Formats: sequence, structure tokens, C-alpha cells
Amino acid sequence: MAFLALVGGMELSCSSSDDKKTPDVEEPDGSGDNNDDDASTNDDDTSTPDEPLDPVETQDPNSDYSPAFEGQTRIEGVQTQTEYTASVFATGLSSPWGMANLPDGRIIVTEKAGSMRLVSVSGVLGSPITGIPSVNSSGQGGLLDVAVDPNFEENRMLYWSFSQNGPDGTATAVAKGRLSDSEDQMEDATVIYTAIPEFNSTAHYGSRLAWDGQGNLFVSTGDRSSSVTRPEAQELDAALGKVLRITKNGDPASGNPFESNADALPEIYSYGHRNVQGLAIHPVTGDLWEAEFGPLGGDEVNLIEAGADYGWPTISYGLEYSGNPIGAGITQEAGMEQPVYYWDPAVSPSGIDFYSGNLIPEWTNNLFLGALSGQHIVRLVIEDNVVVGEERLLESEGRRFRDILDGADGALYALTDGDNAVIYRIGP
Repeated sequence: MAFLALVGGMELSCSSSDDKKTPDVEEPDGSGDNNDDDASTNDDDTSTPDEPLDPVETQDPNSDYSPAFEGQTRIEGVQTQTEYTASVFATGLSSPWGMANLPDGRIIVTEKAGSMRLVSVSGVLGSPITGIPSVNSSGQGGLLDVAVDPNFEENRMLYWSFSQNGPDGTATAVAKGRLSDSEDQMEDATVIYTAIPEFNSTAHYGSRLAWDGQGNLFVSTGDRSSSVTRPEAQELDAALGKVLRITKNGDPASGNPFESNADALPEIYSYGHRNVQGLAIHPVTGDLWEAEFGPLGGDEVNLIEAGADYGWPTISYGLEYSGNPIGAGITQEAGMEQPVYYWDPAVSPSGIDFYSGNLIPEWTNNLFLGALSGQHIVRLVIEDNVVVGEERLLESEGRRFRDILDGADGALYALTDGDNAVIYRIGP
């Protein structure tokens, strides 16, 4: 049976810009379902590993929709058998959003207001790195994700996504720059991509970054949380509600599925997404997986295929925040992909990562997700692209989890949300 020790816990305010409401837009993610039920972490469970556990979700769903296939939601629970501890690794972060491994084992973290910081292998937080272009940090905007160039040891290049001001509103943008040798400044920071159209909203920017294994960058965007822009998730001439694939210079990557379509943006890789804040590459197959916010329920995990339509807003397992159906109230449509897994009520999944280490062997190749409104870490056991088990970790901490990182040392790292945020290290 797993032994879980929580070391160095502290109180954390659960308020954040994800919980703010603005007129004439959907209710922003993370506020529709608190999902703070009292489901057990099973630390005292006497079940054997082979005995099925009840699903971890105990609350009633918001909708009466039926899943498209068995196990698409509320799969049986699992419980980690390997002993592990969860300890506070780093403290003092202000509304952090994303983190990434550096080759030497350190972690680089973004803060929503516009700062990046280095975290040493012992958890010491560095001073803010200067030279980063200004961001619009209102609402859900700000400095978002960060990605380390695969050739960082030679070129010291970093890439990041952020909410950018423009003449017609705000937009998700991607920039790059060189971390100075002194590591206190970003040199030659340049915006390489802007997701059009701009729009006057401070919500649903996406946005995660992931390398495709060929030196190109996957970038996720949101639908901008408005009835005006929501339909553009289905439009191929708009970059909203998409997964994109671009080069290091911001150009469309060669081989993208719509590169020969004159009516489509050639950077589009997949479409029909609501607000994708999780992207991760499977460590064995190299497949791209994503997690996105639903509205009132209907959060999803998807296996991304080039050129595929993931349905938003035509199909959804969620409801409007008013309780009304989304559109025609359908969950399936020919030519549209089904999620591999979904939640109702919502857990508000943000950053995700696969565990590739072997310190906790039963976790190897499992998918971990940070839940904001759910206030826990989701562990999904996946076999042959099907979810076969779900576990909740650190639920007793009562924190909103913003990002997850497969650590260079074989541990799992979890970033909390809001003021006085921390990074947890989870491992033996």
C-alpha cells in the first residue's frame, strides 16, 4: 500500500483570474465546478492491487449525457502501491503558469505577470529574468507556457507563449529569445507567431507548447470565451480553438495537414477545441495528447491526429453555465472525434505530462494532469490509448494545480496556482 507523506504544506488562496466573470462571455474555466468532494485518497484502503476500486468521482454529473463507449468517463479507481512522498520543493512563486526542464536538471518557471525564474536542483528560486516583452496579464492572460530548445546546450534558446496586446484586441502569441550567459536576461526576444484574429477578451488563450520530435513546436490556443469567437474553433481561416504546429521561426511546419488548402491557415494541425491548456508527447509512441476545459462539465483528454476535428462547439459533454445545452445538445457527430476521456463535473485540467521515469514503476507512461477547480492531481492509466484507471493525488492539500512536469531526476513535479505558489516534488 502506498505511503504518502506531505511535507511542508501551507495555506494557499484558491482565488485566481480563472474564476473571474466578464460580461457577454462564457464563465471562465475553473469556476463552474469546485469539485471539492471528499473522495478518499485510499491511503487506508485494504484492497489488493487486482481488486477494482470505485470511480474516484462521487458527485452527480451536470448532464444526463451517456458516454460513447464504456470507460470514457468515471473509469474504475486505482491506487498507487509504491511508497512515495510529496514534499514542497520550491516556494515564493507569484501566479506561476508553466515550467520546463533545463538540461542540467534545473527548472524554468513562468509567472503570469511577465517574469521567468530559474529554480535550482535544490529548489532555490532565482531572481526574475529581465528583457521579456510586456504581456497583458488581465483575466486569464499573461506570460503562459515555456519550452526549452532541444539544442539549448548549444544555443541557449527559450520559447514562450503569452497574451499580446494588438490594435484589435488581444491574442495568443509565441516569442523566442536567448538566455544570457549570466542567466539574468533574455537576449534578442522576438515574437515569432500571433494567433489571429485578435479579440477583446481576457480569457481562453490556451496555451501550451510541446516539441514534436522534429524540431517543430506544437502550440495550443483557445476559443477566446465569447459567443462571437466560439464558432471560429470550427473555421480553418482562424487560429482560435486549435492545435498549431510551427517552426522555430514561427512559420507553418512542413507536412501540416492543411498546407495545400488555400482557404486554411497552414499552421493548423487540429481544430474544434475549446481551451487547450495541456499538451504532452507520449514518451514511447511520440503521439501528441491534449487536455482541454469543457464548460459546465465536459473537460476532455484527446489523442491528437493531424487534420482531425475535435468537435467544439458542435458536440460537447458539457453544458452552458446557465445549464442549457451547448448548441443542439449533441455529443456525437460524423466526422468529429470523440474524447478518449472526459469529466462531468469538471476538474478544470491545466498542464499535463507523461511520467517517463522508473522510480515509481507503476506510473511509467501514465498521464498526469493538474486540476484547478478539482484541486488535485489526476493520474490516468492508459493502455492501448484507452483509459483503464484513474487516481487522485494530493487531494488533501486543497490546492489548485496549474502544471505538471516529468522531472529530469525521475520524480514528478507539480506547480500550484495563485499567490504564494509552490512546486511539489513527488517521488520516493
